[in-house]
Amino acid sequence: MMREEIRKLTAAIVRPSTEEEPLLDALCTAAEAEVSGRLQAERPAESCASAFCCAAALLAAAGVLSGRSGGTVEQFTAGDVSLRTGSGGNLCETAAALRRQAAALMAPYWRDDSFAFLGVRG
Repeated sequence: MMREEIRKLTAAIVRPSTEEEPLLDALCTAAEAEVSGRLQAERPAESCASAFCCAAALLAAAGVLSGRSGGTVEQFTAGDVSLRTGSGGNLCETAAALRRQAAALMAPYWRDDSFAFLGVRG
């Protein structure tokens, strides 16, 4: 049931083309697994279903947008090879913002996976 909700939310964010549908399905499955895999041991997904679905949708949407960010070729030169592509940077920035928002939504529910040195003498 969560996967359908995640897919519906993701589609609302990115409005996928027909060609992107298989990618969208795969990214939704991967995002659901990522969000689920980071949950605190005592926290089932059902206990935070709304945040869970939103966060997974944001992560999947970020994946779709990252795939769209290649830009189009604006200039190509053969001598001394030069290639300039159009702006795809805004989509990458948007995708990064979506990932940050997903992490913020799930912060109360995810286990702490931060890295720290403990007991290291300086």
